[in-house]
Amino acid sequence: MRRVARLLAALSVALPLLLVAAPAEAALPMIHRVRGIEDAHQVITVTNRSWSSTYATLQAWERRGDGTWRSVYGPWTARVGRNGFGQPKYEGDGQTPVGTYLMTGLFGTRALSYTRFRYTVVGRDDVWVDDSGSAYYNTHQRLPADGRWRSAESLYQPVPYAHAAIVGYNPHRWAGRGSAIFLHVTTGSATAGCVSLPASQVVPLLRWLNPSKRPRIIMGPEAAVTYR
Repeated sequence: MRRVARLLAALSVALPLLLVAAPAEAALPMIHRVRGIEDAHQVITVTNRSWSSTYATLQAWERRGDGTWRSVYGPWTARVGRNGFGQPKYEGDGQTPVGTYLMTGLFGTRALSYTRFRYTVVGRDDVWVDDSGSAYYNTHQRLPADGRWRSAESLYQPVPYAHAAIVGYNPHRWAGRGSAIFLHVTTGSATAGCVSLPASQVVPLLRWLNPSKRPRIIMGPEAAVTYR
């Protein structure tokens, strides 16, 4: 009995130490669990635990010179598509696409200085073509259409598109697979498929993005974008 008592006492000391030394995988920072980082040195993660929720947690990360990662911004509460996340995504489905995508540019109805990406100030003639039958599908164009497309989203929207970053979704411009996916200023509600944040958070993110660091955004429910 004394031997059993001594063994139980030893286990009562060792077990907490083992738990501290071997944290659960879920406790690791998101950047150490997501798939699709590839050659990026800047990563934005937009994740939650639900396909249907219109809310997600956004965090921004940067890779140090020694290969380790540091948290730069967040965690912040972001809004995503009115129908949550989708895989695959289709034009007009109200879903935010799941996966890993390059950040490819910046624009806005208001000027923004000190950005590393080229920043385009858009006006009333600027549109993003969402006509999947057009040769200009999923590209930024300027009016008039002159028969080149039948429908396009106006980029002259002073609230959501005051400042925005372009997500390189559907770069091959496959017909019907979705267009105009941006990181933009929130309107206070879910989006049509973009990711949105308050302007006070969007602006520093846009200034932080650096094309030389191959920035990526990784979006989706945790189960879909992390290692299991």
